[in-house]
Amino acid sequence: MFKLIAIVIGIVLLAGRAVADDGATETTGATNTPALAIQEGADKAWSFSASVYGYFVPDDRDYAQPTITLDRGWLHLEARYNYENLETGSVWVGYNFGGGDKLAWEFTPMLGGVFGDTKGVAPGYKGSLSWWKLELYSEGEYVFDAEDSSGSFFYCWNELTLSPVDWFRFGLVSQRTKVYETDRDIQRGLLAGFSFRAWDLTAYVFNPDDGDPIWVVAVAVSF
Repeated sequence: MFKLIAIVIGIVLLAGRAVADDGATETTGATNTPALAIQEGADKAWSFSASVYGYFVPDDRDYAQPTITLDRGWLHLEARYNYENLETGSVWVGYNFGGGDKLAWEFTPMLGGVFGDTKGVAPGYKGSLSWWKLELYSEGEYVFDAEDSSGSFFYCWNELTLSPVDWFRFGLVSQRTKVYETDRDIQRGLLAGFSFRAWDLTAYVFNPDDGDPIWVVAVAVSF
């Protein structure tokens, strides 16, 4: 697992540098309307993010779940591994919506293809709602299993967080998954996260009232 994490972080650093250079190149140029130039630059620039979630599951297999995203204007591209199932990947395309000021929102409907130990098609979404120092985030997908219809499943991940300062957040988390088995259909837990520049480190504990809770540690970077 740790070798996979190291490889993903290496890819993150290389791709992030390329994306940053691309954005700097494309946003240069003269215009008579500064506000329009900023908007055009934002539409042309790529934004990049990558994360690795390390799952530590009692009496089961520990594993890493990497995700990489690329966004440019309305276009959202994403790739995941070990999300729908172990030894399973998925690729996604979506459309970004957003708006609001004090009450800001973002929503991205997506369509994905799933391959590996699980094969199928998955409509999905991700979105957030932010107000003051509070944020509600949710992502979900329904996998239509192409080989066994009884294997079709709705996955979701939800967070409700409070950020008393810019670099720290804490709150509640829930998820529904079948990558590993538990006695609970919906797992609930707590989270605490720290940010430094482009980096985020978050720790999660699911089912903390159980004798052996599930721990998740996530590292993310964005450019």
